[in-house]
Amino acid sequence: MSKATHMELAELEQNLDEIRRSPKSEGKLALIVKRPRSGEREVIEDGELTVAEGLVGDNWSTRKPDAPPSPDTQLTIMNARVAGAISQDDRRWELFGDQLYMDFELSETNLPVGTRLALGDAVIEVTPVDHTGCKKFAERFGVDAVKFVSTPEGKALRLRGMYAKVVQPGAIRAGDKVRKL
Repeated sequence: MSKATHMELAELEQNLDEIRRSPKSEGKLALIVKRPRSGEREVIEDGELTVAEGLVGDNWSTRKPDAPPSPDTQLTIMNARVAGAISQDDRRWELFGDQLYMDFELSETNLPVGTRLALGDAVIEVTPVDHTGCKKFAERFGVDAVKFVSTPEGKALRLRGMYAKVVQPGAIRAGDKVRKL
């Protein structure tokens, strides 16, 4: 995996127009990443979403052994255009720690809490939990990347991504259409 330099805030902001052009009704599932164990990432071509496990083989349900998993944090989703702008190399996307990368506008306006998306044979629902940049995000992509996703506009556009839960189980595959229901 190549190591890239961190982008400066002004450079990241130059990508906003392209990010805003993300599809609003029908897009594409660009990448699926499962996290079998803490700190491990596996890019997969296809996967299975279930109501009980989220992405089968992902550690979401076992991450916090002392607490039951919250369905509202079952899936983490990031806009593929944002991932590309920040990482500068699609081989680094898995470092974000998200599971699903979509060429789709994730803004609060386009996808309010409760909105459902069909992808592959599955249906997922946007949850109310905010997805924010963490210490690892800053280490991997720089402080300016955290600033970029944390501005009021960045939050409204959900540049850091969003959480969703599975409401209809099914198979998914990289390249599947993502459709707002």
